[in-house]
Amino acid sequence: MTMIPMHEPCEPTRSFLHLTACRLLALACLALYAVASRPAPAQTDPSVPALLLGSAWYPEQWPESRWDADLALMEAAHMHVVRVGEFAWSRMEPAEGQYDLDWLARAIRLAENHHIAVVIGTPTDAPPAWLTVKYPDTLRMDENGRLAQHGGRRQFNYSSPRYRVFCAEIAGRLAQRFGHDPDVIGWQIGNEYTDESFDPATRTLFQQWLQHRYSTLDALNQHWATAYWSQTYDRWDEIPLVATGGNPGLLLEHRHFVTDTWRDFQRVQIDAIRKSAEPRQFITTNIGGLAWSDHFDHYEITRDLDLASWDDYVGQGQLDSMRNGAMHDFVRGWKRMPFWVMETQPGSVNWAPINTTLNRGETRVMAWQAIGHGANAALYWQWRSALNGQEQYHGTLVGPDGEPMPIYSEVTQIGSEFERTSPALRDTQPVAQVAILESYDSRWTIDFQPHNRNYDELQVLLDWYRPLRLKNLTVDIVNASAPLDGYKLVVAPGLNVIPPELAAHLRAYVEQGGHLVLGPRSGMKDEYNSLNPQRQPGPLVSALGGRVEQYYALDGAVPVSGALGSGTATIWAEQLTTLASDTRVLLRYGKSNGWLDDQPAMVTRSLGKGSITYLGALLDAPLMQQATAWMLAGAHVEPEFASLPLDVELCRRVGTGHTIYILLNHGAQPAEVALPAPMTELLQGDAQVRAVTLAPEGVAVLEESTGATGR
Repeated sequence: MTMIPMHEPCEPTRSFLHLTACRLLALACLALYAVASRPAPAQTDPSVPALLLGSAWYPEQWPESRWDADLALMEAAHMHVVRVGEFAWSRMEPAEGQYDLDWLARAIRLAENHHIAVVIGTPTDAPPAWLTVKYPDTLRMDENGRLAQHGGRRQFNYSSPRYRVFCAEIAGRLAQRFGHDPDVIGWQIGNEYTDESFDPATRTLFQQWLQHRYSTLDALNQHWATAYWSQTYDRWDEIPLVATGGNPGLLLEHRHFVTDTWRDFQRVQIDAIRKSAEPRQFITTNIGGLAWSDHFDHYEITRDLDLASWDDYVGQGQLDSMRNGAMHDFVRGWKRMPFWVMETQPGSVNWAPINTTLNRGETRVMAWQAIGHGANAALYWQWRSALNGQEQYHGTLVGPDGEPMPIYSEVTQIGSEFERTSPALRDTQPVAQVAILESYDSRWTIDFQPHNRNYDELQVLLDWYRPLRLKNLTVDIVNASAPLDGYKLVVAPGLNVIPPELAAHLRAYVEQGGHLVLGPRSGMKDEYNSLNPQRQPGPLVSALGGRVEQYYALDGAVPVSGALGSGTATIWAEQLTTLASDTRVLLRYGKSNGWLDDQPAMVTRSLGKGSITYLGALLDAPLMQQATAWMLAGAHVEPEFASLPLDVELCRRVGTGHTIYILLNHGAQPAEVALPAPMTELLQGDAQVRAVTLAPEGVAVLEESTGATGR
């Protein structure tokens, strides 16, 4: 029997969902356009800034007489781009089949008069009332069988064939009108894909999707071990559609189905736009959920897009620079190229438990952090306070009276600085010696069965990420299947799912000279979310020359010590053993539960030209820093900058013949930074300097000449 790969791109699987949906309405299938095969859009011409500042703008909410004043304020703030249209379906199509795009054309022409380019959002996140009332099959159903109602957004059913037709039609109409407009530079599909549907038609699609993937029920029953609890299925239509509490194999496949369904929903609109739009116009979508928590695979969703973008919000409190930086690196890794921040908060939001405001200067630091981690654009949400609606209290740049809010002056400073530094930052991007591997399958499988309620995968990622960044290193966070040959060190905090193909990929990296470090829970599962018959790390046991004998969820601290130092493990610990004579023990547990006493906690082995290491515990921060220092030394990873004060963050972007360093002071006190070489301070008159003083929430942008090849 032929099985469809679970996580790699599979065009038969993608097209199956689309074809099935279209057959339900007896409609012709839209041809799939291979966006991913096209090269990414080239850098804009030199007359356009390399760094773009902008805002979400909703002209449909305001009298047309107000538009020019808004755009004049944007131009004065050095903004060069606006996003429009993504919630304006009822204005674009006030009644079924009756279109009015003239107002949008006038808004775009006014923006052009103010030297502001436009990204058009397809309005498919918020369908009009006439659509959902007349066609209730387009409404989403939650897991408890309740239909969403009009009056909010995201009330649509992402798998509805009828809704796909309406989406394709409105996207196509927009592209016909603006696909050759010189001021329209790109398109955003919908807005923050979020909610799946559990209606009967979607359940049928899920069952058909499973049939296409597995071919036979025998194969499905075998891989899901459905003999457990009499779950064996005799017909495809017996299989439920659930998101929690089900068979682990079913839960993982539902996430794959959700990913495929969103990707197909997106491609219907991509195809409609590409029929009329010029290739120079990019297509993206803005990923929400703090870039981390959605129920779909972002690597797959962005595969068909020209660039990745996300929405960067702090919510309550102040900027967590380490977490926010990691999320930027995570987004950059979706397509392994520079990205956009399509939304960021202008001081405050309205949805947090306590909607605190960022400190003076913090919005500027947040913008420059995005640039430092690889963003080429930062747009604020939103421009002006809506007089009514659910987000009245959300932070804005302009108040309901049309006058600038206090944050406007800080954003104006950001825009001026972006313009000043754009020539130096053009065609630069972060370049890393170190990568962290992520896998949605692994993350989901742990989330389904954490085994310890305190096991927080984002925190685990940050615990591995932080000591690397404290060494002033650029870090890529990439899909586990991504090319690895450019990295000296690769760490994988939690590859719970390691199929044979991935194991071969990782082993080849090591044998060719790479240094791989696996974290706890690695290799426990196969691609069907079944336990590997081998002990952890599953198919990499022979490469490691060691294995996990047992895992333990901890409710207290366990001592750990060895050649790398001493400390403790909490939350999770694995008892390791060595199977090869050349596998070395680096750390051991101290007296604990008897089972862990004096047992290996971390082992390593040379393999080919490289090495493979397994760390089976979640270590405290000091010991993790010592372990990280050992990893870097063994991989010959060189520092990118001299030592820095604790609260100062270093970001590095490399171009041909020069390197840009961005220094950010996240602390409450001034910081003195000595530079390793003379550099040009781009924000302070282009002076040559050997040291800089950073005020609290201070920023320095430095350029160093590095010769023809960079560094």
